[in-house]
Amino acid sequence: MMFTFDLYTNTDTDYHKSTVQEFLRMIEKNGYLYETTEGQDYCEECGKFLSDRELEGKCPDCGKVTRGDQCEFCMATFDADKMTDKVCRTCKKATVQRTNKHLMFRLSAFQKGIEEFAEKHGKEWRWNAVNETRKYLDQGLPDRAVTRDLDWGVEVPLPGYETKRVYVWFEAVLGYLTTCKKVCEERGIDFKEFMKKDSGLSAYYVHGKDNIPFHTVIFPALQMAIDPEMQLPTHIVSSEYVNMNDEKMSKSKGNLISVSDLADNYPIDAVRFYTMLYNPEKRDVNFSIADMITTFNKFLCGGFGNFVNRNLSFLVKKFDGVVPAGKVEEAVKAHVEGLYASMGELMEKGELRAATEAMVDFIQYANKYYDEAKPWVAAKEDLARFGDITATCLYMIANMANLFSPVIPVGTEALRKMLSLPKAKWESVTLPETFTLGDIAILYTKIDEK
Repeated sequence: MMFTFDLYTNTDTDYHKSTVQEFLRMIEKNGYLYETTEGQDYCEECGKFLSDRELEGKCPDCGKVTRGDQCEFCMATFDADKMTDKVCRTCKKATVQRTNKHLMFRLSAFQKGIEEFAEKHGKEWRWNAVNETRKYLDQGLPDRAVTRDLDWGVEVPLPGYETKRVYVWFEAVLGYLTTCKKVCEERGIDFKEFMKKDSGLSAYYVHGKDNIPFHTVIFPALQMAIDPEMQLPTHIVSSEYVNMNDEKMSKSKGNLISVSDLADNYPIDAVRFYTMLYNPEKRDVNFSIADMITTFNKFLCGGFGNFVNRNLSFLVKKFDGVVPAGKVEEAVKAHVEGLYASMGELMEKGELRAATEAMVDFIQYANKYYDEAKPWVAAKEDLARFGDITATCLYMIANMANLFSPVIPVGTEALRKMLSLPKAKWESVTLPETFTLGDIAILYTKIDEK
């Protein structure tokens, strides 16, 4: 359930490039590449053949002017030759057609295989992935050009194509495999065996809705072409968009907020908690700095942080940090155990929004217990009862450090240090019957909403 990054990388490394070339040779050897001569858009002003991204024209689906590989308005993906009124994006001059040779990938050969793949796993996908994949399959999968005339990118390792580069649609998605292969090599694991079908491997592919066909159609087809025994994606997690003012974020529109901007100016836990609580899993959502601050102040400061601070600071103030012996209430234990099961299942399904909502419910549950139990009264009238209340509250706090760690790692790590807890695991933790608190501190400080 818990995981960390083995390798956080990109597709610009020498290892990625050489491994993509290796995969390309395997696909050629397996008979899924062929040469074709076709007409391609050429800019006489710039003196070169143009890649799809260097073209601008009318989308064949909605008719709006967009770039040549995917419509930024209706999200359709298409071959650039389907566009009309094409111009060079650099000089805005109309293009002409000239013949050019390229390598083609036999995507059409995998129509049946992708249909079977979608039928087997589609019941677990979100509706956007199901609909988008079905649309592509209903149209019939066309063969796609693997090479392009560029002066950057992965060189084509085949004779006659020395001046061309591997098309980005082909090599970028293979980054999943090149990264996995690199980690396997570093760990002494056989990559082919690791990726083998029915090996028990769970493979998650997380992306926005504009990238659905690359993950449900193109990538699994490439896997089949490389090795028919390779494990295909087991989990497709496709989200809608995070917008600003009901518009797609864009530098040109001036409504872009980057992750770096947020991380530099706000607590990391505030950003993570807000984006997961309002995760665009089923529909587009609007991002708002004001809403993020309000959400952080209400739930993390006023809810979670306040519950922790009320318990720990009272123990320090009234009992010099010595935690008295007590028994955890069985009903609370059962509730917590149930959360490990239910939140774990939600996270494994990629339903992070629902998991975070369950986290909020637990925060409210814990505060309600505290308010109704009135430990400040029990401390004066019934120390045995106070011990039970405290043991129950600290049990909830200790398990919050586990349950909440995937969402708010900074606060839970600070809490773990305060209670001398072991490394987080996805299983309930029980504190010693009695112990002395170390240094405690306020977990979160409210952000001024002004």
